[in-house]
Amino acid sequence: MFNGTLTFRAFTTGMVLALPLTVLPAHTAAAAGQRIRDVQGAGHESPLTGRTVSGVAGVVTAVTGNGFWMQDPRPDGKDETSEGVFVFTRTHPTTVAGDSVRVDGKVSEYRPGGSSSANLSRTEIDATRTTVDAHGAALPEPVRLGPKGRRAPAAITGATGTFDPRRDALDFYESLEGMRVRVEDAVAVGPSGDGELPVLPGGGAGAGTRAERGGIVLRAGDANPERVILGDALAALPALNVGDRLPGANDGVLDYGHGDFKLLLTAAPRAESGGLTRETTRPARSAELSVATASMEGLSPDTPPARVAALAADIVDGLQSPDLVTVSGVQDNSGTKDDGTVVADQTLAELITAISAAGGPAYDWRAISPRDNADGGEAGGNNRVVFLFRADRGLTFVDRPALDGTDTGDGSDVATRVIGENGRVRLSHSPGRIAPSDAAWSGTRKPLAAEVTWQGRRLIVVANHWSPRFSDDQPLFGRRQPPLRPSEWRREAQARVVAGFVKSVRAVDKNAGVIVAGNLNERDFAAPPKILARDAELTDLPATLPQPERYTAIVGGNAQALDHIMLSPSLRRAKHEFDIVHRAAEFADRAGDHDPTVVRLELPAR
Repeated sequence: MFNGTLTFRAFTTGMVLALPLTVLPAHTAAAAGQRIRDVQGAGHESPLTGRTVSGVAGVVTAVTGNGFWMQDPRPDGKDETSEGVFVFTRTHPTTVAGDSVRVDGKVSEYRPGGSSSANLSRTEIDATRTTVDAHGAALPEPVRLGPKGRRAPAAITGATGTFDPRRDALDFYESLEGMRVRVEDAVAVGPSGDGELPVLPGGGAGAGTRAERGGIVLRAGDANPERVILGDALAALPALNVGDRLPGANDGVLDYGHGDFKLLLTAAPRAESGGLTRETTRPARSAELSVATASMEGLSPDTPPARVAALAADIVDGLQSPDLVTVSGVQDNSGTKDDGTVVADQTLAELITAISAAGGPAYDWRAISPRDNADGGEAGGNNRVVFLFRADRGLTFVDRPALDGTDTGDGSDVATRVIGENGRVRLSHSPGRIAPSDAAWSGTRKPLAAEVTWQGRRLIVVANHWSPRFSDDQPLFGRRQPPLRPSEWRREAQARVVAGFVKSVRAVDKNAGVIVAGNLNERDFAAPPKILARDAELTDLPATLPQPERYTAIVGGNAQALDHIMLSPSLRRAKHEFDIVHRAAEFADRAGDHDPTVVRLELPAR
């Protein structure tokens, strides 16, 4: 028998302490004590929280820097209680996978983000003694997820006062917390990134509405809880695109952290390509006006040239060089350096040069520089929306008041007004900001309106980049159900402001051609886009597509439409064609995080 000590640094005081670590011969019987299932209980928090337990037995299944997971090799066969638990040792444990151990310690609930967070908690044993009874024990058989094993329920019900893993996906994954779990023949439904990879087990058989290119579509009332998020905390994950596969069996331990249950694989998986390629759209015909959206996601002169070239290719090859592009995610000339710089002429010059180098036409641009650090995004970056346009096919940008250059200078607080002129609409400022002083736009990008003509026909175009999700938006897999999303309330207010502007245009001319476009940061079925479309009588083009095609971004493996182009009734009646060009969201090596979109409108000259 070997006796030693386990040394660690106390979490709060920094003191160095020593705890007994005992290794016994394999034939020594384990002391009687609570089982792991007693610690976990049939619920989201342990019934033993705050109590000291002794002799909790299990086999070590995985080891991390500050603890290890263990699982009872003699399960009770009940799905309601987990047979695995995390043992917190504070420093790197000396145990290894396959050790049969008994643990003394205090049961606690670790909640990522702190006690007030909306995250769920992870049940732990804060170890005071770990006794190793044997080495080389067989690991407990993993629970298989998917078509040939346990299937996650189709909904997160959040029913108060009940715990039902058979009907509630939240409870289903909780009942597996800390246990060995297996996914077989998984298919990626989102690109790998930030140490995570969303997959569907069993090749996605029996899953919800699949995207046309292999993902899974987020729908109202269906958050696709059958998705499994793989994490790389214990083993490296390969770079995968949507539709790529992980053949065979891949095992890990199910953990929870910051809004999601994550399956931490214990061995690096093998990957097979699904052969996904980037899309292109067709070019606009001579009588068609093409208007597009593009997300640059923090473009600045500090952006690596290869990424600038890829973003340019999205416009030239992917969108076929549209006439007008509403661009979001453009930073000032010093990027995130917080030095008071607000203008972005160098940033945009680099993009336009890259477009020309990719074989595109000569583009020009219009924007309004924000006040320093007033419009959200990364500190110092001064994120803004921009109109990018070409004038060689019949489009003319109406500058009002006349500009000395391509930047309107300090017009950040000046609101454009709708003016009637013999029954026709014009704007007091083009480009001009829409209600920039309204509280709805506090700390975020202000929408930019422009007056343009297409072969003599006057149009009003509004570029948008609405508020992103806030840090206090509650997670889907959280302890408060249904989760609150205060950022959606902000976007609802923004929708009403933009709708009010569009209504003022159509009050002057009910047949005015209005296009509202950009990153609304909201799903097509959510309230903000619906409020804008309803109140302003606009048609939201993504919502007209079949569901398998309806996505511009992938968040946590859920494909969803966050970028929109909306048309007023007179333009909706014109012959038109809308396309989401899938070039970014599905790829691990993407230059931007959102797919660009384009509408081609057949408009007769006036």
